Amino acid sequence: MKKRGTVGFYIFLVVFVFLVMFPFIWVFLTSIKPVNEIFSSFKWFTSNPTLSSYEAALTNRPLLRYMLNSFVVSMLTTVLSLTFAAFTAYAVTRLPIKGKGLILGLVLAASMFPQIAIISPMFNLVTNLGLRNSYLGLIIPYITISLPLAIWILSTFFKKIPYELEESAKLDGASPFQTFRKIILPLATPGIFTTGILVFIAAWNEYLFALTINSDDQWRTVPVGISMYQSEFSIPWGDISAATVIVTIPIVVLVLIFQRRIVSGLTSGSVKE
Repeated sequence: MKKRGTVGFYIFLVVFVFLVMFPFIWVFLTSIKPVNEIFSSFKWFTSNPTLSSYEAALTNRPLLRYMLNSFVVSMLTTVLSLTFAAFTAYAVTRLPIKGKGLILGLVLAASMFPQIAIISPMFNLVTNLGLRNSYLGLIIPYITISLPLAIWILSTFFKKIPYELEESAKLDGASPFQTFRKIILPLATPGIFTTGILVFIAAWNEYLFALTINSDDQWRTVPVGISMYQSEFSIPWGDISAATVIVTIPIVVLVLIFQRRIVSGLTSGSVKE
């Protein structure tokens, strides 16, 4: 019975992974098909694989420029969001501040606003500051939508750190900032990495603000840039599929590099001591 259960589990696991990976597999197989086969047949594999779609994806549009823009905006958004979120989460979880629950409630309420509801005031703010078609013009709204999530996640990790360590540091004469820098941050490293990955991916995939604020092709990010591949009379699915595969690779590499820290962060505090 145990062997049957193990076999059943692995069958379920294979089916589950296949279903999760199916969209990416289909996009990859489409990207290596000749253009005339993409619409003429529904076969999984092609007998004449080609990289022409990848060449077209890199030459017809400035895809590498889009990727650079997305990387710069996502990285700066992640660093700034983690910095602000770490200080805020430490203050509302470790310092004797009144109304902590209200503060976290307001943060949660702010995260519930749909992007379309704040796009108009955010667009006016960025325009009045003269920041349209710039990195900073996207970083400001990205921080706005990612900061509540980062604060909530980091608050959860900071609460799991024993208060006795902080009290011992205070007895040794450490200031709140020293305690935060030398004790809280090192112990919360897995949670910080997990939060950083989530914020980075959210900024990398964001579309609405990027479409509205950065209208110049030189400043477009990956999601908007790929949407511009289509023309008035045709949609080059081969080019779009190839571009999708290319821009997915950095995210996959990033997750693989930090997978141990991500798993450690996701499971941290799951077992009550």
